[in-house]
Amino acid sequence: MTSIYATLAEAIRAGRAVSLATVIASQVTSVLPGAKMLIALDGSLPLGSIHPEVDPIIAQDAGPLLLAELSQTVICGMQEGKLEVFIESFPPPQELIILGAVHVSITLAKLAKMLGYRVTVIDPRGAFATYERFPDADRLLVEWPEDAFSEVNLNGSTSVVVLTHDAKLDLPALRIALNSPARYVGAIGSRTTTAERKDELARIGATQEQLLRLHSPIGLRIGARTPAEIAVSIMAEIVAERRKA
Repeated sequence: MTSIYATLAEAIRAGRAVSLATVIASQVTSVLPGAKMLIALDGSLPLGSIHPEVDPIIAQDAGPLLLAELSQTVICGMQEGKLEVFIESFPPPQELIILGAVHVSITLAKLAKMLGYRVTVIDPRGAFATYERFPDADRLLVEWPEDAFSEVNLNGSTSVVVLTHDAKLDLPALRIALNSPARYVGAIGSRTTTAERKDELARIGATQEQLLRLHSPIGLRIGARTPAEIAVSIMAEIVAERRKA
């Protein structure tokens, strides 16, 4: 049992998405309450076994719960009786990746920190990407998108916001983000800019399914005009996507 908890702790520290399944009631003589199995979303686990007959079923149930950030008791039927299994989800920490150290980004970083997100700001322009301008950022990467995105973990708890208005920065960043498991990918721009950007992304290999994931024009439609209001609309859209609202 120690090995399961040690592996769970290691996975949490590494920001990996894992679920811990625990039997809380059993009608099956060969399965005792307290039996556990650790399941990873990336398929690198399970560790441990509850019963060969139900292990695949539990693993199948764990995936959607983990993606939805939910923990829940499930009932598993077996020939000998039923098992009640509590599946506890441990999603990676919420992270916001902001490309572009612009005015909107300053308020957006502050809002994200208030909501418990880790914040990374990326911009190759060192004069803009400073901790004086972004005191709420956990990390500043003064690098081009291709290099910076190799240093971040784009997973189902990641949101990516592109705010640069510069094709040589926007396009490579969006291509990487849309090809990743990131939950939310958004880019600032008018409808015309968005259409042109999607055409260019398709030209460099983005699929139609990936392009449908792109939130652009970015943010909920609240009539935002100022940089702070635009930041509010973006963060609201990210929350809505996370909560499936």
